[in-house]
Amino acid sequence: MTQEIKIDGLAIAPAVLSSIVSRAAEEVEGIASVGPHDLATNLVSMLSSRSATSSVPEVEAIVEDGSLHITVRLTVFFGYPFKKLADNVRVAVVKAIDAQVGVPVSAVDVCIDGLVFPKE
Repeated sequence: MTQEIKIDGLAIAPAVLSSIVSRAAEEVEGIASVGPHDLATNLVSMLSSRSATSSVPEVEAIVEDGSLHITVRLTVFFGYPFKKLADNVRVAVVKAIDAQVGVPVSAVDVCIDGLVFPKE
C-alpha cells in the first residue's frame, strides 16, 4: 500500500487506513498486536534506530467495485478461538472504517501470523 487509496471521491493515504484498522483490531480482546510479534523483530527495533520491516504489510487495502477489501495480519493470544477472533476483528474493522471514512467494506481478510503463549 504505497499509493493513495482512491474511493468514492476520496484519496486516503495507506498509513491512515492502516492506523484505523490497527487500532480497531487491537481493541478486540485476544489480539496481541497487528503484525508480527516475535523476538527477532522486537530486538531489531530496540537495538537500531530503524524499525524492522516485514516483507508483508500489516494492513493492506484495495478498492474492488467501489468498496474496500482489507487484509489485516495479526498476532493473537493463545486460548482464544481463531474463528471467533477473526469474526470480532471483521466487525470492529468494518465499524471503524464506516465511522471514520464512511465508505463500504466488501471484505476483511484476517491472517493470524503469530501466537503469544501466556507466561507460566
